Amino acid sequence: MYGRGLGLRMGIMLTCQISFVLFGYNQGVLSGVVGNEDFLGIVNHPGSAAIGIIVGIYNLGCLLGTIVCFMVGDRLGFRRTMWFAMAWIVGGAIVQACTFSAEQLLASRFFTGIGTGIFTSTVPVYQSELCDARKRGMYVCSQPLAVGVGIVVAYWFDYGMSYVEGPVNWRLPIACQIIFAIIVMVMVLGLPESPRWLYRQGRGDEGLQVLCDFHDRTANDPRIIEESEGIIKAIELDILRGEYRWSQIFKHDELHTGRRVLLAYGLQFMNQMGGVNIIVTNVGLDKKLSLLLGGVIQVMFVIGSFYPTFYSDRLGRKRPMMWGSFGLFLCMMMISILLSFKGTSLEKSAATASVPFFFLFMLIFGASINCIPWVYGPEILPLHVRAKGQALGVSANWLWNFFVALIGPILINDLAWKGYLIFMCFNLAFVPLLYFFYPETANLNLEEIDSLFMKAPKSSRSKENRSDKPGANTCQ
Repeated sequence: MYGRGLGLRMGIMLTCQISFVLFGYNQGVLSGVVGNEDFLGIVNHPGSAAIGIIVGIYNLGCLLGTIVCFMVGDRLGFRRTMWFAMAWIVGGAIVQACTFSAEQLLASRFFTGIGTGIFTSTVPVYQSELCDARKRGMYVCSQPLAVGVGIVVAYWFDYGMSYVEGPVNWRLPIACQIIFAIIVMVMVLGLPESPRWLYRQGRGDEGLQVLCDFHDRTANDPRIIEESEGIIKAIELDILRGEYRWSQIFKHDELHTGRRVLLAYGLQFMNQMGGVNIIVTNVGLDKKLSLLLGGVIQVMFVIGSFYPTFYSDRLGRKRPMMWGSFGLFLCMMMISILLSFKGTSLEKSAATASVPFFFLFMLIFGASINCIPWVYGPEILPLHVRAKGQALGVSANWLWNFFVALIGPILINDLAWKGYLIFMCFNLAFVPLLYFFYPETANLNLEEIDSLFMKAPKSSRSKENRSDKPGANTCQ
């Protein structure tokens, strides 16, 4: 379907990106719907707490989806798991678009979330295993950029449809997620399976063919031979170590597996506990102006996401996340200070002055702690737990997303500007955590990343040993 070489690599990248456009669209589409009068009438005009549940139950479904992926992802393989997740989303979206009660909406959003949780746990690992080591950051960071594109499309579509009368103004935006899902389902049919997964299943001939197609080389090419032997060697080492027992996650092993899983989990925790959902959903304006401002905020998020997509392989992973967390701390501090003037003669001018810091927050968030965890997680996890470890890491995103969505409105309503101080402190605390506990992984192949945790000689971590060979991560 995609041929060999560049065409195949572009097909893999585009499929992964469109799936994350769907991710973003699903995240953003309901934000412009919950204030719609026809929609509120269908769900019996729920209070703010019930609206929070309607929005948040999707995240619980996503959390369950990561658990499903943890249990069956390795057995199904990447291609079948992605196709299955998209088919699941299509079913849930159809029921959502046709909903006529709050109960039906809750059940369908939960159902749709399961599919989203499955593919967001699968796609970054698949892309990481089928891309060049020197471009791994660009390819995987482009997926959160695609999330931003999806959110922006959803926000502006909602804004445009808000001027249309009748139920179509909310049913159509919800139904349009089906389009993205079907596109991905068709594109996945032409994709190869991960060569590493094929080798692990004893299907070495198929894995070798995928390597040849991916690099557009013959089976006797030195590079293909080297990569194939690397995969086989890595699998043999896994067999010698024996099957990893997840009950031993807090126990020490040679590869520091438990620590690495917790580091992947921690990054997704940081992704949500920096307060991004507070920024997006609690601007405090009337419906139409809130939609408009929300759309502009999401455009800033997309602009910021271009930075790690094109520069994370040059500047690394660690420093952008540290400086990004510090920048988010400063934005939250300024927002808190300016909103603290509420009830005074300076309230209006201070509130106006706070708006640029909302924009700046989303710009910095997109450029740092949003994108990079999606590439860092699959990188840092060892081969024998990569798929399941990524599922656990992504579960943190959905768990804490739900938590913030649930308590955020309460914090802002009850504590006002003081609520932002909580997230300000989280962002400041992330800076030393990133500095002391997270090693740099940019431009290292997966074997070299293993050596960072095995206390290998310093020379093994030097720049001389950094991979300059495309595809090095595919075979270690």
